[in-house]
Amino acid sequence: MSALHHTGPVDVFKARSNKILAVVLWALAAFGLVVTLAQSGIGGLRFVAPLAFMAFGGWALFWRPAVVVSDAGVELVNPLRQIGVPWEALAFVDTKYALTLITGAGRYSAWAAPAPGVMGTRHARPDNLIGLPASSYGPGQSVRPGDLSHTVSGQAALLVRRRWADLVERGLVEGGRVDETSVTRRATWWILAVAVVLAGATLATLG
Repeated sequence: MSALHHTGPVDVFKARSNKILAVVLWALAAFGLVVTLAQSGIGGLRFVAPLAFMAFGGWALFWRPAVVVSDAGVELVNPLRQIGVPWEALAFVDTKYALTLITGAGRYSAWAAPAPGVMGTRHARPDNLIGLPASSYGPGQSVRPGDLSHTVSGQAALLVRRRWADLVERGLVEGGRVDETSVTRRATWWILAVAVVLAGATLATLG
């Protein structure tokens, strides 16, 4: 279940690097399954718990996380939690460590959009610094590494800030309601439960 009732065009941001990691884990799990069945036959299925744990981890940690942007606000889909932030609740967008939505109720970071490391900022080009929403710039038109348009956090922040600016410009976001607008938080306990079961089965298999 979504933490926000999305309206209008919906943009879903997922980092390509995260998708690649998920696919790699799935491929390794599938390869391990084929090898196990080839060596042990159907009886080898009793050893698949570690492979299932790997595949599930790829989905929960890398494929599932997303930043969902619509006319209703921004939803952060993290491994164990979904946070719905209406536009009226949003005060500031930060990218110091990851895309982070700052509201009157607290700070909420996106698992799907971490800030870049040193290597990520080295590949910045001049065009990664221009054409960003006004709120991306600091004193002297400076740009934080996490706001660079070629980075994961920068791409997600650009998506959020552009929609936010557009809605404000069209008068569709009511200002001055940051402290009184609630943020929806939903825990996805079933994911934790499945992970615990698979981890326990893995330990039993390896033990």
